[in-house]
Amino acid sequence: GITYLDHAGSALFPESLLKAFTDDLRNNVYGNPHSQNISSKLTYDTIEHVRYRILQYFHTTAEDYTIIFTSGCTAALKLVAEAFPWIPEGTKQPSSRFCYLTDSHTSVVGMRGITASMNVLSVPIKPKEILLSEKNRLPAEEQNCMTPHLFSYPAQSNFSGTKYPLSWIQDIKSGKLRPIKIPGKWFVLLDAASYVSSSPLDLGVHQADFIPISFYKIFGFPTGLGALLVTNRIAPLLRKTYFGGGTAAAYLAGEDFYFPRKSIAERFEDGTVSFLDIIALKHGFDVLEKLTGGMEKIKQHTFALAHYTYTVLSALKYANGAPVVRIYSDTDFSNPDVQGPIINFNVLDDNGEVIGFSQVDKMASLYNIHVRTGCFCNTGACQMHLNISNGDIQRNLQAGHVCGDDIDLVDGCPTGSVRISFGYMSSFEDAQTFLKFIIATRLSKSDTEIPFQSSVTKLMTESVPDDHPSFNSADKLSLIPPFSDRELWNNSSATKTTVSWQPPEAEAESIRAAVAETAVPTCRRGGKPITVTNIYLYPIKSCSAFEVTEWPVGIQGLLYDRNWMVVNQNGVCMTQKQEPRLCLVNPSIDLKKKVMVIQAEGMDPISVSLEENTGKEAVICESKVCSHRVKTYDCGERIADWFSLFLGRPCRLIRQSSDMKNRSNQKNTKGLASATNISLSLVNEAQYLLINVASILQLKEYISARLEEPLEIEELIRRFRANIVISAPESFEEEEWAEISIGALQFQVVGPCSRCQIICIDQQSGERNKEFLQSLSAARGRKTNFGIYLMNQTSRSSFPDILSVGSQVLPVLKENTEIQPPTSSEEKYSG
Repeated sequence: GITYLDHAGSALFPESLLKAFTDDLRNNVYGNPHSQNISSKLTYDTIEHVRYRILQYFHTTAEDYTIIFTSGCTAALKLVAEAFPWIPEGTKQPSSRFCYLTDSHTSVVGMRGITASMNVLSVPIKPKEILLSEKNRLPAEEQNCMTPHLFSYPAQSNFSGTKYPLSWIQDIKSGKLRPIKIPGKWFVLLDAASYVSSSPLDLGVHQADFIPISFYKIFGFPTGLGALLVTNRIAPLLRKTYFGGGTAAAYLAGEDFYFPRKSIAERFEDGTVSFLDIIALKHGFDVLEKLTGGMEKIKQHTFALAHYTYTVLSALKYANGAPVVRIYSDTDFSNPDVQGPIINFNVLDDNGEVIGFSQVDKMASLYNIHVRTGCFCNTGACQMHLNISNGDIQRNLQAGHVCGDDIDLVDGCPTGSVRISFGYMSSFEDAQTFLKFIIATRLSKSDTEIPFQSSVTKLMTESVPDDHPSFNSADKLSLIPPFSDRELWNNSSATKTTVSWQPPEAEAESIRAAVAETAVPTCRRGGKPITVTNIYLYPIKSCSAFEVTEWPVGIQGLLYDRNWMVVNQNGVCMTQKQEPRLCLVNPSIDLKKKVMVIQAEGMDPISVSLEENTGKEAVICESKVCSHRVKTYDCGERIADWFSLFLGRPCRLIRQSSDMKNRSNQKNTKGLASATNISLSLVNEAQYLLINVASILQLKEYISARLEEPLEIEELIRRFRANIVISAPESFEEEEWAEISIGALQFQVVGPCSRCQIICIDQQSGERNKEFLQSLSAARGRKTNFGIYLMNQTSRSSFPDILSVGSQVLPVLKENTEIQPPTSSEEKYSG
């Protein structure tokens, strides 16, 4: 089963919510609320009822607050920035200030772009500075100034789960606390998006002026719907320039005349609101109350899981006493009023060095554990906890790192971290599964023999504590989508992922040392020549390899390599990560007959013409294939039925269209001079992937020792799914190359291939074994790099370039020192 630990990213929805919603739609007709017919009146009344439910949920009334529906929390923040009654610089009055806590989501910090366009200054405030802001009290003669200022802070940090005091709201509005020493009247924006997913918010007590929220954080469904709760005291002061459908009481098309509607909500809800999604909220509130008994119980339940996980995680040590993780937190997880159910950390090796978050994410995926990595759209908190300077951020950008990528270390320093978060569906078994994963992948048998670890083992094997907050046993949930209410939310059979403990062996350190000693000399003369031993192409992305002895090279790489791919019913590319049985599909190319023949066990062979068919077209986009849309065409019903029957799910075969084949490589190509002119097929990174037999042999010995069973080198070669396999004298020397020549072909090295869980799939059977990625990580010293990416600019000759087995490989080192070919005649090999 799935162990889902990204509830701060999105809650999961229960099956009963969808059923109640679809039953509602089946039994009622909901028209556009701007119309006056019966179905539209029903929609309008239902929306107003949902507004009441939201106000009730936050313990307030329509007398105090107005609900403005938006597309999400981000849109609500943008609305505040645009509508707040700012007084710009350069007027006779004192000017406004926008202050925000540095531990804020990107969407809050982004408000300063709007305020800057209005000539309003923005001031970032560090958390420690606000605690000292009592010193900013104004003299009496300046306390009557009414210039409006806005201070924004999160009720709960989405980075660390720290809960900032709700008492700040009243303290800032009363003048007891002042973010900066400036005369004027302060208003407070409370970013509650993260907080309200697992904690109750009482606006009757804590009366912030603006509260933006996203409902998917609470219910999981619907997405794309949020709200801005605005106190009625400031609502009349908000300004608006654009007016959309439904917001006008009257206007003239031919003259500059517009009169807004009286209702604040209707004035700011441009166009038709997402009324069916709003209706779904009613069922969200009903189901959440029925399943959990309310947000206070959710708060206690999720905190108990976080407290337990934090306690065990922070206590894990290597045999030398070094901690296994570094946790980024401002609290000790002892009080749910100051700490939410979020744990942010980085995994360390036994020398205290950070293991990159992308490597941890890859390993977690082997155990079907879903975590979040990076900086979580909160650069301020990331900088604060990871000690990343402003200069570091700019240097990391120059090094190619951008938000959301997998560059986790720059010069050995982390660019982000790992975050786990619990929600109301989380169970004690989820916490244990995660902890077992950390122990299994980081601690060896010798580590677990130290006295402390015995207490950890005892804690890990204990059942749920008697005082652990839980919901009524009649309310049952499952963590396997779709989420059934018929399974207990803390029922281990529903959510537990069985993890067999295969701890890394003690030889890991010696392997790392051996790998380090294989560095290529600056100039190697003589010795055996480097030759091409195998050539593979993969006509259908993620399907089996087609091995050849020689093959034409096209503008995108090997001719017909990854020209086709299988997509699901939504047009999304399917890979072995989601469907391992793809490796059992065997395509082969017959250049003379101009057909691709597809075979699989138990299926009749089927053929596809190599000639392009521009019939039914489909436009798809897969982020790992391209940064832009790729134009493709469908290969027809006959092929779709074949794949759907074999895979047991609806799917189709599509092919990249030739008029879109000049898709430029948009990724960081580490100095590749002509990258913008290089054409890619449906590959992930580059035109070619090269691996070295010597590197395979070294890894084979290590994995065989860990598995305690022999491995065939052919099996390992197929797991790494390379295009070109070479035989070089030294293992991993290919990582020191900048360029290579193979016959008449010239290649530039793009960079190393960082491996994912696909190497854990046996390409002959489709069976998974997570030991392969774990062994690679241990052998390579925290990295999962294996093989190098190549790019090739084809020659302008009228004759096609041919890549052949047996061809000699001539590398050029990164220091631009060419490795000399052998001079002895008997050692030369004619390519």
